[in-house]
Amino acid sequence: MALQGTNSPKITSKTASIKKTSNFEFLKEHDPVFFQLTNNAERIFAIDPNACLMKLRQFGEALAQDLATQVGLMRTERETQLDLLNKLRSRLDLDRTVQDLFHLLRTSGNHANHEFVTSYKDAMDGIKVARELAIWYHRSFGKKGDAFKPGAFILPEDPSANLRQLQTEISKLKTQLEESSQSVDEDTDFLELIKQEAQQAKELAAQRDEDAKTFEDLYYQQEDELNTSKAAFDAKIKALTEETERLKREKESLQGIKENTRKASAKVELSEAETRVLIDKQLQDAGWLADTEALTYKNGCRPEKGINKAIAEWPTSAVEVGGKAGRADYILFAGLIPIAVVEAKKENQDVSAKIPQAQRYSLGFKQQIQFIPAWAEEGRTIAWPQGDESHFQIPFVYSCNGRPFVKQYAEKSGTWIRDVRHPGNIAKALPSFHSPSGLLDKLTRSKSEAEAKLKQEGFGYLGLREYQQKAITAVENALEKNQPHALLAMATGTGKTRTIIGLMYRFLKTERFNRILFLVDRTALGDQAFDSFTEAKLEQNQSLTQIYNIADLGDMRAEAETRVHVATVQAMVKRVFDNDNPIPIDEYDCIIVDEAHRGYALDQEMGEGEMQVRDSNQFLSSYRRVLDYFDAFKVGLTATPAAHTSDIFGLPVYTYSYREAVADDWLIDHEPPLTYETQLNQNGIKIAEGEEVSVIDRATGQLDLATLEDEVLFEVESFNRNVITPDFNRVIAEAFAQEFDPTGDEKAMVFCVNQEHAELFKNTLEKAFKELWQEEYNTNAVQIITGKTDRVKDAISRYKNERYPSVAITVDLLTTGIDVPPICHLLFLRRVKSRILYEQMIGRATRRCDDIGKTAFYIHDAVGLYKTLQEVNTMKPLVKDPNITLDQLLDEMQNPVSFDAPGSQEDTSHAHDVLDQLSQKVMRILRKASNKAETEPEKNKALKVKLDELEELWGVEPAKLHKHLHELGPQQAKQFLSQHSNLLNQLEEVKAHIGSSNRPIFYEGADELIEVKQGYGVAEKPADFLDSFDEFVKNQMNSHAALKVVCSKPKELTRAQLKEIRLLLDSQGYSETKLNTAWRNQTNQEIAASIIGHIRRAALGEALIPFEQRVQHAMEGIYQQQAWSKVQKQWLDRLAKQLVHEVVVDSQFINNRFAEKGGITRFNKVLNNQLDDVLEELREHLWDAV
Repeated sequence: MALQGTNSPKITSKTASIKKTSNFEFLKEHDPVFFQLTNNAERIFAIDPNACLMKLRQFGEALAQDLATQVGLMRTERETQLDLLNKLRSRLDLDRTVQDLFHLLRTSGNHANHEFVTSYKDAMDGIKVARELAIWYHRSFGKKGDAFKPGAFILPEDPSANLRQLQTEISKLKTQLEESSQSVDEDTDFLELIKQEAQQAKELAAQRDEDAKTFEDLYYQQEDELNTSKAAFDAKIKALTEETERLKREKESLQGIKENTRKASAKVELSEAETRVLIDKQLQDAGWLADTEALTYKNGCRPEKGINKAIAEWPTSAVEVGGKAGRADYILFAGLIPIAVVEAKKENQDVSAKIPQAQRYSLGFKQQIQFIPAWAEEGRTIAWPQGDESHFQIPFVYSCNGRPFVKQYAEKSGTWIRDVRHPGNIAKALPSFHSPSGLLDKLTRSKSEAEAKLKQEGFGYLGLREYQQKAITAVENALEKNQPHALLAMATGTGKTRTIIGLMYRFLKTERFNRILFLVDRTALGDQAFDSFTEAKLEQNQSLTQIYNIADLGDMRAEAETRVHVATVQAMVKRVFDNDNPIPIDEYDCIIVDEAHRGYALDQEMGEGEMQVRDSNQFLSSYRRVLDYFDAFKVGLTATPAAHTSDIFGLPVYTYSYREAVADDWLIDHEPPLTYETQLNQNGIKIAEGEEVSVIDRATGQLDLATLEDEVLFEVESFNRNVITPDFNRVIAEAFAQEFDPTGDEKAMVFCVNQEHAELFKNTLEKAFKELWQEEYNTNAVQIITGKTDRVKDAISRYKNERYPSVAITVDLLTTGIDVPPICHLLFLRRVKSRILYEQMIGRATRRCDDIGKTAFYIHDAVGLYKTLQEVNTMKPLVKDPNITLDQLLDEMQNPVSFDAPGSQEDTSHAHDVLDQLSQKVMRILRKASNKAETEPEKNKALKVKLDELEELWGVEPAKLHKHLHELGPQQAKQFLSQHSNLLNQLEEVKAHIGSSNRPIFYEGADELIEVKQGYGVAEKPADFLDSFDEFVKNQMNSHAALKVVCSKPKELTRAQLKEIRLLLDSQGYSETKLNTAWRNQTNQEIAASIIGHIRRAALGEALIPFEQRVQHAMEGIYQQQAWSKVQKQWLDRLAKQLVHEVVVDSQFINNRFAEKGGITRFNKVLNNQLDDVLEELREHLWDAV
């Protein structure tokens, strides 16, 4: 075979021709350190590409530090470049492309620092990226501004160019030999080229060593100059970050800088070649070998077994405009399998519209004999049909332009993918590329086969309840319909975790998914879930952790064999967004989110105006960012779905409500709330004008005296928040001590206003218990469990598993997700405005606990919560995102884009919205300050002086500034703010005068308990409640078939009919628990009757008898039927105990209650096949007259 280029070119020294002109000359206009770093990087490129990249990284860091000082950002001691870039992104709304340029310099410099080996190609790319960033900086801060034209980029001479050319020839020749079935080991031309390659590499290394020695003196001279400049630069940065200087510069320069950087960013337009640098990096991060210049088809690059390559410019038979055969920008090869096509476009082009072009390359790809067709790997005998006679040869097609995905600019950003194997699959946008293993898993994991197995897989061994099976089936049906997510709404206490264990096991057993992420928002929930995975038994009496490898909270990264990973959302944010080596988007193919209602409250759809001036990350919660990152099926679990939950997961695919669970006897109902009425919570606390009161300075904890200039009235929602009420706490504590036994088996949970209130109430409650129980009281009975509790995990564990503490006082840590079945009492000392939060709090006590005979739980309401809780909160605050800062709003008022962008209301601009939000924030500060200055003039003289000074400066009373701005309207308000450019600093000074917080009043007046009473919803008095129930039953008797069965043939009542009756009565406020409570309060008789007993009393006048007594009567007849053996008697005794909780006696009841003992089959065997007779006898006599 003909040999080309056999004469090895001589490698000459580069020190004699070190660049005299620089691509960064324009940086001389700025701080000397910028030019010295970039110029030195260029000059040592030929000598040490590794050092070149490290210099460029330092250049990126210097630019970031300079920007930070100009916009008033303070750097902390341990702050990294990544942290600083994130701050700059938020402060300056940095363009995504500019962010990428900064990050490329950072990551490539880090790689050079740690790997010690850098190719000339990588260093060359680094210089190109640094120049783009330098141009952007110069256009932002240079004298010519965005009119600056940088001229052509002068490529530094690449010492490895000859060697790389030789390697290209070797690759081409190797490909030619392999395609003609010739051995490379026997071809003399090929062997000669290999010798030349080795000689060239040797000469290059020797020359680099020689040049390095020659360059050493110059290098040290440059380093001395650089160190001098660097010291001056560091001193300048330090001086500029001094607090006073920072505040002075912050507002003066921020808006101008933002405007200049925006203009400069608009001029940043990466060419297709420069965009390929970004795309190469994304492919490399995903695990592909990518180099758009070196790894090309033309250069002889071909797929190799065991190597995952992104080969550029691959020829296909697809016909382009003009009749030429098209070349795919990249073909991704997983080893020898052509698995994906990538269409790469310039950074400013639409992405989604180019998917059809990538599909043409898939259709036009020519399989070669040495390849393994992807369709064959899937198990097919032919490629995937397109619809006509053509076939897709490659299953996955991508289109991208290097830009990160932004939902509001979906078509112009992200990495779009379509799975062409099925015509119903639509394209979707992702943050990046899949990994090679991820695409292979998509290819070979048979969805249809797994779903067929799921349909065949039984539920018996899972020990699930009927509604839990329905929940799992609903999720699997959603999956079969190609839905990307599913939401389960199941009441607290109905076994969501057990349901999910069953769902995960079925997914893994049938190989529907490879790896599942179980995502929680708190460590306590993660620990609790992992414990459940360890304890719950599945097939062959093994737990999930015994069958599969499960990584817990301590594992930062899932290993190859990991099938389930339990992680907090906070940990995932660090792994995904604050990591130089982020995990692939296909690390998990299924994500299950516990307590899915949490974490999304700040998720907002950006308005059109906001899209133009705000960073999209401000509108996404951490949960949402993590979920959007992964290409996975998402399952959400919640007891209280909200609007924002449905925005993420869609409407629930299955709902099992608390009332249904109570009707089915899986959860415990609560008695009518016990309302604590005291003199103070009924009448409020009124303090007269001129009265001297004690106030608490929360910053110091000291008590001060103050005189009220106006009369104030504190209602109960302000207790222990704005007014500290020790005697109210005492009265409630003593009354609660009368209702709860701290030495018993039951547990209680107390919800306080804040940590200070929790500590105050703990001491008060302990005194009440001690006074009542004397020596029997255990000092471990009451414990505060909040986020500030020492070793909080251990405290929760003790509360859950040990006798003490029996009372947990909390603020919000225990409001969701913590399961402690013995909780029978909930004491509310704080008002809750959220229905979701209230239902989650109530959910702490709904679980059954047969071990302690729990039949109901009690709500102790000391703050009028139950009657004032809103069904729906329709209030929409003007400041919909509390993370939008004052300085950002001020910036947006000065931004011309705000006046052109549309607002949230018709015929308004985004500037109108900004002015509304700005006015609200200004009002909150200045109204508070004015009130403080007026009510306590002696203590706030400096504040009063400051407000007077501002009134003279602004020409308007500070407390009315918000109204003034609003009346001016956006355009004139902008002029006002321009004239008073120091407004932000002035407001900060006012806030400093106000202090860290309000000073609550310490009220020393006495309180007195009026009564503890129960209301019944439809009636205040128990007699009226019972009378209304009797009337309702009689009116419904003739129209409701199930009620007729109860009265005429109760033994024939079915489970479905019983649930129907319970839900009917419940809808009218007549629950079994309320009826028993009303009967007790009316007759002073404690009778735990069933709902059936209450109906028969109302309709037939039958005596109300405790259901337990009816069970005993019916069982006596069973015991007397024959001489049962000792074992048979034990089983019958167990049956009697379980019957106390059951009205309908059938096979389902036996299977549920005796599942761990072998269910109905074993019970029947123990009774010598007489179980049916026993159950029939029970049904016959359960409702006999007793």
